[in-house]
Amino acid sequence: MAGVRGDSYATRDGSPLPDRSDPGFERDVRRMFSHIARRYEWFDHVASLGSDLLWRPRALWDLDRFRPPGPVERVLDLGCGTGELTRLTARRFPSATVVGLDFTAAMLAVARRRADSGATRVAYARGTAMRLPFADGVFDLVTNAFLVRNLVDLEAALREMHRVLRPGGVLLILEITEPVAPAFGALFHAYFDHVVPWLGAAIDSAGPYRYLPESLRRLPPRPAFRAALEHAGFARAELRTQSGGIVTAFLAEAGGATEPRPPTLRRPAAAAGP
Repeated sequence: MAGVRGDSYATRDGSPLPDRSDPGFERDVRRMFSHIARRYEWFDHVASLGSDLLWRPRALWDLDRFRPPGPVERVLDLGCGTGELTRLTARRFPSATVVGLDFTAAMLAVARRRADSGATRVAYARGTAMRLPFADGVFDLVTNAFLVRNLVDLEAALREMHRVLRPGGVLLILEITEPVAPAFGALFHAYFDHVVPWLGAAIDSAGPYRYLPESLRRLPPRPAFRAALEHAGFARAELRTQSGGIVTAFLAEAGGATEPRPPTLRRPAAAAGP
């Protein structure tokens, strides 16, 4: 019966384990991220063997080489979590205003505590990727890291990302993906599917880290993801793999004729999430 969990979705520690077939999936994803918010960054550093400290800076490096020349004035970091990519982006583009948006209050609380001192150009707000609380065409860049596996409707979210980008603006999506080489893929899944959930159970977070490998299987393969970007209106799309394909940076330029942007952002609601 749809929406009813079987024994396979039970966790001994009671931690949230989202089930994509459940009507409450989006609510449970928010509960999951609330549960792991305080330990999110250090656990990712441990579980990735420190590789995630390189993935985000490298993705921004790729972004800078993909985007057309010109100033960057406004950036949206979508699904910002604890603000790791938000902070890096603000440092990369020191003259830009950067907005970190997330639908989990607990994650935003951590992001605000860890904000760089004196970083007045960075603001955090609560909202959902499915209904972005911004006017059309106001951002030069939209970024997100490890978000899209968790979305209830990937195509609708991509259209929203395209909508808030100005024509010629650029989208960066950094996501866990299948390794390129099958032999390496077998080693990766032995670790990712078994060791990482075991580590999660050791810190009373069995549910979130059982969900992690399940979420990867829901992500379209790289060629299909690139096609989805083009279908959402992006005129140019490329991808850059890292660590043998464990993660991929998807880069896409918004299509359309260049038009003047609205002078200001629409103020996001304080709690726009569902």
